Amino acid sequence: MAPAITLAAEAPKLSAANTGFMLICSALVMLMTPGLAFFYGGMVRVKSTLNMLMMSFISLGIVTILWVLYGFSMAFGTDSGSLIGWNSDWVGLGNIGLTELWPGYTIPVFVFLVFQLMFAIITPALISGALADRVKFSAWALFIALWATVVYFPVAHWVWGAGGWAFELGVIDFAGGTAVHINAGAAALGVILVIGKRVGFKKDPMRPHSLPLVMLGAGLLWFGWFGFNAGSWLGNDDGVGALMFVNTQVATAAAMLAWLIYEKIRHGAFTTLGAASGAVAGLVAITPAGGAVTPLGAIAVGAIAGVLCAMAVGLKYKFGYDDSLDVVGVHLVGGVAGSLLIGLFASGKGQSTVEGLFYGGGLTQFWKQCAGVFAVLAYSLVVSAVLAFILDKTMGMRVPEDDEIAGIDQAEHAETAYDFSGAGGGAARTAAAAAAVGGAESKKVDA
Repeated sequence: MAPAITLAAEAPKLSAANTGFMLICSALVMLMTPGLAFFYGGMVRVKSTLNMLMMSFISLGIVTILWVLYGFSMAFGTDSGSLIGWNSDWVGLGNIGLTELWPGYTIPVFVFLVFQLMFAIITPALISGALADRVKFSAWALFIALWATVVYFPVAHWVWGAGGWAFELGVIDFAGGTAVHINAGAAALGVILVIGKRVGFKKDPMRPHSLPLVMLGAGLLWFGWFGFNAGSWLGNDDGVGALMFVNTQVATAAAMLAWLIYEKIRHGAFTTLGAASGAVAGLVAITPAGGAVTPLGAIAVGAIAGVLCAMAVGLKYKFGYDDSLDVVGVHLVGGVAGSLLIGLFASGKGQSTVEGLFYGGGLTQFWKQCAGVFAVLAYSLVVSAVLAFILDKTMGMRVPEDDEIAGIDQAEHAETAYDFSGAGGGAARTAAAAAAVGGAESKKVDA
């Protein structure tokens, strides 16, 4: 009998389908940053709308350039000490071949790096919601550059980079529960503890100026999040990305309903702001967990996160920290919940065979999740607070109190979100209407 012939496994080949799929997912994730800008922009008072939009949009510019220069190399280059990566060939992205594949996958390196770039962009933008009304735009821009360099790029390597300590430990983070949401939420808490409260916090009404804008932003986030989550499997060959897509929808729906039920019981009304916030809480929580749980598990993850986040947003009044738009309450708490619940609800039938406590796997994975969650939380909290302290003591982080009271839009951007001074509109229209009404009343009296 002739000896058996063993064939080497075929090397992956570029897949036009997966490449196109991932480019679409990258565009969807990019759309999330403008969506976030609208979501946050509608939640602030009218005098801060443009500043809130700009705090997200500027991240598109700054982080993109840093990613090309060195960020991609730091996050996904050759591991050094399980803490940071580096690949000199990726500095400036000039030595990457057009058809060079990301190791083990069927998509080009350029496709992988642009997908991950969109994650790097939105993460510091998430922080901005906690700092509404009171931060110098120049200081914020510099903070983004420093924070991305010393916090986001290293943490992304820990969680997703080959050789990163969390990656090697087996911490499950499908699309960014630790690297994105806990990272941003902890950073927000660190910064607001340094820069302090808004003028009038807990005294003046600080209601959202445009709830339709909030709902538009939430809808864009929900839409873009399908690319954020399903795309994180880097292909569409084995059904895991489809599972993540389904779980993203399911958990978001469950969280929105859970938040609304909680606030109806607690406050007596179903609010549009609650619906939007609940949806985002569900999106945050399912981000790390969606590839590991079943759709029923996704309902549980979403519902638990919806209630926990609804409860958490009120803690700022109890403890006195001014988290303007509830970044800590939604992103930090939601990210922690979703990450830890993997240790309970992982089914072993999704992205891996890892099983959680409720599926007979014990608490092994839960403790791994704890290690990832609390390490990222502590690192981001401390380093972000230090960066904010340094910037505050050098260039100053906050605008002058008079500018904050008058409106940060005019002070920092020399613009206002809404111009009612045009002929025939706004104040002129109101004055004309008042005059017309007054004239009519005068005629009635004369008659």
